Amino acid sequence: MRAYIPAYDLRVPGSLSEALALIGREPGVWQPFAGGTDLMVLLEAGKLPHKKFLSLTKLADFRGIECTADAVLLGALTTYTEIQAHPILQAEFPLLCTAARETGSIATQNRGTLGGNVVNASPAADSPPALLVYDADVELVSERGLRWLPYHGFHTGYKKMQIAPNELLRAIRLPRRAQQWKQYYRKVGTRKAQAISKVCFAGAARMENGTVRDIRVALGSVAPIVLRAVKTEAAIRGNRITPDNIAAAKGVLAREIAPIDDIRSTARYRLRVAQNLLQEFLMLLSR
Repeated sequence: MRAYIPAYDLRVPGSLSEALALIGREPGVWQPFAGGTDLMVLLEAGKLPHKKFLSLTKLADFRGIECTADAVLLGALTTYTEIQAHPILQAEFPLLCTAARETGSIATQNRGTLGGNVVNASPAADSPPALLVYDADVELVSERGLRWLPYHGFHTGYKKMQIAPNELLRAIRLPRRAQQWKQYYRKVGTRKAQAISKVCFAGAARMENGTVRDIRVALGSVAPIVLRAVKTEAAIRGNRITPDNIAAAKGVLAREIAPIDDIRSTARYRLRVAQNLLQEFLMLLSR
């Protein structure tokens, strides 16, 4: 059953001030969207409950990729295709480029946006694990001004975020690291492409004389939110990669994640795969 289009109201503001004024007057009434790739699926299925939408597509303030000596700033409307094509992202943030390449079809990559992937707040999203590993920050803007928040902690529960009804996500900031980190990304799904992940894993670590000096581990599809595995990181940090330490880290990860049975997979399978991906990542560090 398809949706009845005249039942929906769409506004397309031409400026940021116009958009902020609208959601400021009626917070929670107008649902912002960017590429709309997830909304269109629900619309076609007749399962899109919200009726009033605010398109951000004409907001120039939300576009572009800016690079400084310290960070890369990605506008919320940056598409997956633009991420893959950017030379600095390719060189320094390959996990994000891989996530963008494995998100949906080419058509989805051309239209889908990084900001939309974040605020859609799916625990199975492909790019958020990479953003957590890269210690990303998010910029929220309203009529009161702007504020920056660490992306780690931005999601507080299933489809819940630290964003007010009168705020928009304008940009994502990635700090540039001076040291070389070994990086790893893996998405496990039913197919090689156009599949929602059963487990998504991103990891990065800085090694020194065979010891893990610093590490980031993040996973999708194993908890109500995309998860930064801080307890697992703590179990690995400062240690060498040995069979005993790998086994211990897998045990910590098993207690830190909370996979479920659903239409795509089982909790048991997700747990085993998450542990295997952690082991694969740690073995990479030992080479």
